[in-house]
This record gives sequence, C-alpha cells and structure tokens, in this order.
Amino acid sequence: MLSLRHTKPQMASSFCPKQALSFTSSAHQLHQSRAIPRDIHVRFPASGSLPSSSRCGVKSSAARLKVLATSATKVMDQSPSKASSQAPTVVEVDLGNRSYPIYIGSGLLDQPDLLQRHIHGKRVLVVTNTTVAPLYLEKTISALTAGNPNVTVESVILPDGEQFKNMDTLMKVFDKAIESRLDRRCTFVALGGGVIGDMCGYAAASYLRGVNFIQIPTTVMAQVDSSVGGKTGINHPLGKNMIGAFYQPQCVLVDTDTLDTLPDRELASGLAEVIKYGLIRDAEFFEWQEQNMPLLLARDPTAFTYAIKRSCENKAEVVSLDEKESGLRATLNLGHTFGHAVETGFGYGQWLHGEAVAAGTVMAVDMSRRLGWIDDSLVQRVQNILQQAKLPTSPPETMTVEMFKSIMAVDKKVADGKLRLILLKGPLGNCVFTGDYDQKALDETLRAFSKS
Repeated sequence: MLSLRHTKPQMASSFCPKQALSFTSSAHQLHQSRAIPRDIHVRFPASGSLPSSSRCGVKSSAARLKVLATSATKVMDQSPSKASSQAPTVVEVDLGNRSYPIYIGSGLLDQPDLLQRHIHGKRVLVVTNTTVAPLYLEKTISALTAGNPNVTVESVILPDGEQFKNMDTLMKVFDKAIESRLDRRCTFVALGGGVIGDMCGYAAASYLRGVNFIQIPTTVMAQVDSSVGGKTGINHPLGKNMIGAFYQPQCVLVDTDTLDTLPDRELASGLAEVIKYGLIRDAEFFEWQEQNMPLLLARDPTAFTYAIKRSCENKAEVVSLDEKESGLRATLNLGHTFGHAVETGFGYGQWLHGEAVAAGTVMAVDMSRRLGWIDDSLVQRVQNILQQAKLPTSPPETMTVEMFKSIMAVDKKVADGKLRLILLKGPLGNCVFTGDYDQKALDETLRAFSKS
C-alpha cells in the first residue's frame, strides 16, 4: 500500500478511480444532524451579507460575521502575487461568549502570540500524527512556549489515516492525558488534517468533561471546513462520524505554509469542499473558482488565502445561525450522504473524503436535475469544475444500489425513517434540505451511478 504523505508537491495529475485502490488515506476528514419540522430552502447573496430573515425561520441577525483584518484580495483577473506573511486575515465565528477567531495567513506558526493568547493554563497536549509530526510538531511546540517558560507541552502521535479514526485510537489521547496528569485548565491542540481535528476535539470535549482546545489544520480539507464549527467525533464500522459531539475550539490557526508539503491528491480533495460553498450559497464564489481553479491547483498563495477566507466566512455564517445542525447547517453537507456511503462501503481510507464528496455531489446534482429543480447547464458546470480540480465524478465501480441504500438508511439526516437530502434547486447558489422528493428520482440516480 502506498501512503500519502506531506511532501514537496509535484504537478497535479488526473484522478483515476481505479488508481485509488493503491493508496492509503493520509489523514484527513469531517462531520451530524437533527430532525426539523419542514424543508430548508437556502439562498444567500453572493457578497456574503445575510438577509433580514431566512426562509427556514431563523432570524439572521444572530449571525454577525466579523472580518477583522484582511490580507487577501480577490484574484479574479489578477496575476499571481505573494500573499502577505505578516498580519493574518481574521474571520470570527460569532457564537456569543463562545465566539472565536480563525487566523488565516502565511507563517502564522512563526507568530507565537497568536497561539499563546488562547492558552489559559500551563499544560498543553498536542495531538498529531506520524505524517505531520516530523514536519510541524517542533515548530508548534516552539510557538506555544517561546518566551513563555511556564507552559509545558506533551504530545501524542497517532497513526495516519481515516481507518484509524476510531475508539481504539481515541483512547491513546486519553491515555497520554491521564498519564501526564493534565488538569481542567489544560489545552488540547489538534495539529493535522480533519481526522486529527475531529478526534482531538472529541477528546477535548470528553476529557474531564471538557477542556480547551485549539485547531491547527494542515490540509485544505481541514482549513476550509472541518476545523471550523465544532463538529468532532469518530467513525463506527457501520457509519461515518456516528459518534461525537459539538464542541467549539478556542481558535483556529490556518498557516497556509503547511500546504507546501501537502500531496496533490490531498490538495484536490479539499477543493471539493470549496466548490460546495459556491454551489449551495455563494454563486459569485463559484464563478470565481471557475476562473481561478488553475491558480488553486498551482498553489498560488493569494488565490488560496482568498479561497480559504471565503470558505470560512460561508461556514462561519451558517454555524452562527445554526450551531448544532437543527436544519440550516445541514445544507453544508451537499454530496455527503452519497459520499459517506462510498467511504463506508468502499472502506475507510480507500478514497479521501473530498473524492467521495465530489462523486456524491455529482449524484446529488443528477438527482436535482431528474426532479426538474435545476437545468442541464448547471449539471455540466459542476462536471467541468470537478474535472478541472482533478476530482472523480462517479463512485467506485464496486458500489451497488443495495450498498448505497443500506448505508444511507443509517445516515444522520434520516428522520422518522425518511432520508433527507441536500439538493440544488433554482439558479446557482440555491439549495434545499428536504425529505419531500420523488423516490423514483433517487432510485434512478442510484441505478445510473452504480451496479444493480
């Protein structure tokens, strides 16, 4: 088995579904839901501003997104330029007294004050994995302790991969915390991708019934999505992210320099979540991606800083309105119901999360078209941008209709026995979270993309 690792990047290459069989995941993933009494229809202005009220009946005045500093600018038709390596962009997730900043920028691990201002006690536990530790653990410990001799740092290094996102691995975090006699004023720090962030967050939510934690995401997937919003947890053999908690971090520190060592396949995987934001609620951002995808694949720092910033703004707005996914937040899971079925049925770690979500997004878009909710031109645009991003547009050949149905039956969005889905409806930037659809359309989509 070939192991994906943070290394110096090479040029991106086209994705081949059969090729995925020869890879093991290199660490990184994501996400939970509750029943609501009616469908959720969502459309937000592309600028990111919120209307006075949302169609799901939630007062949007609760969301007061704050962009405190900006070092990234749109690069729609601009030449590549070096992003600032000094003052970070700061996006705040507004949750009242549990609000926290997302710092975005180059070289942030070389700015100790950013992390140290969020350490409340004297003990820190850094949770990372075998891939990320050799690259960034020493730098992170230095950032936590520079000029601050009162802080002591322990670390636990977990195996790398989605297949290790389970209770046995989680216990290694608790073992280290208890052996080190960490108290309630300690801080857990997640250093890695989505798998590490989810497990460290869940450990922090559970250890001594809750201790502080900080997210330092090192993959695109984690930087644009899974590190923001407080979803934590582990997988179960019967379903992805079925065990977990909502637990918010003290801050999220996105040092874009960590992307320099990210494999091309991991980078492309994260772009699936970036594309999602444009499709469900930010048409202008989607159009920007269509024009700037080559810059993102080339790791242009200005383009990537903007893409991360805009993704975090979208996520922050939704989380501020619906922290615990009573309805609106579920729309962030476009393609995830189909995608999670692929990850569970095909085997955790065989496909990266974003690869499965990309294929799932195509299936959700196909179903939306069969229902008559979107036109063919949007279907083609989705196919084009995913192919441009080097992502798969169909599930593995081994997936069957029965596999999809049995796994989706235990999805977290099932309510009263009815599977609710996030589908596109209307022009670009609109979606619906609903269980009110023609079952025939779902059956036709499953048959079109998998074996009977």
